[in-house]
Amino acid sequence: MWSHRPWRRNFRQVILHPEPQTMETFSSKDLALQAQKKILSRMASKSMVNMFIDETSSEILDELYRVSKEYTKNKTESQKVIKNLIKIAVKIGVLFRHNRFSPEELVLAEDFKNKLHNGAMTAISFYEVEFTFEKDVLPDILMECKKLLLRLVEKHLTPKSHGRIQHVFNHFADSEMLNQLYDPKGSLRPHLQKMCHGLNKLIDEGKL
Repeated sequence: MWSHRPWRRNFRQVILHPEPQTMETFSSKDLALQAQKKILSRMASKSMVNMFIDETSSEILDELYRVSKEYTKNKTESQKVIKNLIKIAVKIGVLFRHNRFSPEELVLAEDFKNKLHNGAMTAISFYEVEFTFEKDVLPDILMECKKLLLRLVEKHLTPKSHGRIQHVFNHFADSEMLNQLYDPKGSLRPHLQKMCHGLNKLIDEGKL
């Protein structure tokens, strides 16, 4: 499932001492694998959790990276936001697999999942139905998702991780970036098409 990449190496080196990378060698799947290994190696539990980001999810993340990079013109920032997204996803996955959430927190998790699903459906609808895009809708949904997620992990993750959540959601809730993304004649349109195709697939498979 994991494709071999020549730049794969210790995740700490990738995060703390990144070397110059081209868009083609920036792989969300490899980052997810390295994050998994790093986080699981620190856990006291002897059980090794089989965690991964599937092919479709990694493709969506790679398109998000490309959108961010093209919009911000800042490769370093774009890589950082995707790395933060992956770190948070893996850490929350570890918490779920080890049943660390209380019944009340699981209700929050379900609310977050439903809100994220609603956001995905809205994003797809704005793409598939012309002239329906409203610039404030997706940012509002993303901010609501952020609030729910911060409440969910409040007692489990560090302030540094909370900051990563803030960084990811604030970055992609940029209304001007979304305006350019949904511009029918804009340069970001091909990335939106691929992301919506992936989101549809995840929804059809019951993963989102």
